Amino acid sequence: MLPLKYDRLRNRIKNLGSALVAYSGGVDSTLLAFTSTVVLGDGCLAVLAISDVHPQHEIDDARTTAADLNLKLLEVETYELTDPRFSANPADRCYYCKAEMFSLLRHVADARGIKWVLDGTNADDASDHRPGRRAAREYGVVSPLLEVGLHKAEVRELSEQLGLPTWDRPSAACLASRFPYGTPITDEALGRVARAEESLRSLGIRQFRVRAHGDVARLEVEPEEMDRAWELRDQVTAAVKAAGFMFVAQDLEGFRSGSMNAMLGGEPAEKRTEDCSDDELA
Repeated sequence: MLPLKYDRLRNRIKNLGSALVAYSGGVDSTLLAFTSTVVLGDGCLAVLAISDVHPQHEIDDARTTAADLNLKLLEVETYELTDPRFSANPADRCYYCKAEMFSLLRHVADARGIKWVLDGTNADDASDHRPGRRAAREYGVVSPLLEVGLHKAEVRELSEQLGLPTWDRPSAACLASRFPYGTPITDEALGRVARAEESLRSLGIRQFRVRAHGDVARLEVEPEEMDRAWELRDQVTAAVKAAGFMFVAQDLEGFRSGSMNAMLGGEPAEKRTEDCSDDELA
């Protein structure tokens, strides 16, 4: 089944003729950009968005991966925080982010004679709380992984088979996803979260989020790493406080992608993923 899906993916991309891929260096967008480059050659352009909502280490990793895979890469800057609708952090915050980004990518594609803009949405994303999908539809963005029915686990398996360095990369999301809806997003708040997460990463913790609740940092750690995080609690506490938080708590439920969506009702948080995922470039 998986080889058949990958053949369908290649054929779908081939039929597009040319494509600009919204690239973040994450699992999904890397598979899409790599496959599009193999199929379309110079007809594929990977575009990486640079802004304050993206952790620096993810940007650096994306650049390295693009170079290693010989992707044709273009970097563009986005300015989400200049839009008060985004910085106010409403439940549909990601719509405004994606609308700005896809508008920019559409402009870049048109200027270079590229017909299609692609993103890395996969089949697991279809039922999640993802306002950004509305922006994708409005700007005619194509989601080939979704179209051929590739799920996240399958994307990882294919990436491993293809030798892509991202196959086991932890899931990521933009830093805005660390704040409860309605909490204003500022440069200072983003910087505090970014510093805290970078410090924890340096301690060897791999899959986690620092959720910001005012002066309280709620640390979500992958269940397999929770014991280690607890053993390192003195170092973790010192690191997070040094980043600017007053209190540090470890969430007993562990890491759940999109846990802030629990306040929206409907699906349990553990069945959702963040709209601002790495592979949607936000």
